[in-house]
Amino acid sequence: MTSDRQGTVRSFDAETGAGDVLLDDGAVVSFDAKAFARSGLRFLRPGQRVRLGYDDAGSVRSVMIPTFPDPA
Repeated sequence: MTSDRQGTVRSFDAETGAGDVLLDDGAVVSFDAKAFARSGLRFLRPGQRVRLGYDDAGSVRSVMIPTFPDPA
């Protein structure tokens, strides 16, 4: 797995479980419902701080609250 990156939730669709994050470097990264489901969370709000975990291919694998452990 590549290193985690942190950012701020830019948008989140509670119906689909997908959304996107504005990373600290200014890049916008989208995540799908599968990555969100791994978090065990039920909702994210815009402006909330998150940490994204990536798989070896560079795709978002998980969306986590920074103080929570990796759900791997």
